[in-house]
This record gives sequence, structure tokens and C-alpha cells, in this order.
Amino acid sequence: MSNAPQGPTPGFLVWRLSMKWRVAVDRAIGPLGLTHAQYSLLGSLLGMQQSGLRPSQRRLADHTGLEPLYVSKLARTLETAGLIERTTDPGDTRAVQLSLTDEGHAVTLRAVDVVRELLDQQLAPLGGLDGADTEAFTRTLTALLDAPIPTIPRSSTTSTTSIKE
Repeated sequence: MSNAPQGPTPGFLVWRLSMKWRVAVDRAIGPLGLTHAQYSLLGSLLGMQQSGLRPSQRRLADHTGLEPLYVSKLARTLETAGLIERTTDPGDTRAVQLSLTDEGHAVTLRAVDVVRELLDQQLAPLGGLDGADTEAFTRTLTALLDAPIPTIPRSSTTSTTSIKE
């Protein structure tokens, strides 16, 4: 008798949901000239600035979960578009601080409204943004994101011949 799961695994469903969300956001904010990745950076930067922070690219990368090199590339593109400013951190000349321009602030606020509406629609099966099931879902997602990434011993990933039947 097989222990193989029947139907899709939780990992597959999380991956599919994240891909569905990314595509939906790309379509929704495309008219604003943004991609999902750019929105993730701008929206996070907006939130951090509203908290009184002026984050470095590294701190923003840590906050978003994006790779630092990718954040640097996105930041350069957004700077060229006039949406953010990149300046040297006075406390560490190796670090670059990011801030929204006035235009970047306005575009980001519009994008946040669009994405919030999209999220409410996406969460309709759970009662929308304010639904009790959405709160439970958010707690579950937070617990999964807060859990450390497990390390798999190298010996178990190199060969299947050591598995005893």
C-alpha cells in the first residue's frame, strides 16, 4: 500500500496560490506601469516610510524576502522611472537608502488601493478581507512563514540507495 498523498500536496497548493496571486496582481497594476515585484518593493517601502524608516536596500530585501541583488535591480529601474530615490546612507557609505519620490508615493497609493480591492475579491470565499476565516488563514500563513526553513541532511538528498526497505 502506498503512502503517496491523494490529490495535490500542501506545497503544490501554496505554490499554485502564489503564482495565481502574482499573475492577478501583475494584471491589475499593469496599467499603472508596475509589475508584482515592483509593487512588492514599493508597497513595502511605503509601509516602512510611514513607520518613520528610511530603509537600506538590504533591509528592504530582508523585509520583502526578495534577493538583495534583485532588490538592487528593481530599485535602479524604479529610480529611472522617477518613483524612488537611492542615496548613500550617511552612517554607512557602502549602503544605499531608498525613499519614494512624490510621484512614487502617489503611484504606490493607487496601486495599494487596486491590490486591496483585488485581495478582497480573492478572499471572498473566506469572507473577504474582514472575514473570520481570513483572520485564521492569515494566522496560519504567518505561522508557516515564521517557521525556520528545515535543513535536510545532505546524505538523505544524495542517494536513495541507502534507504532500507
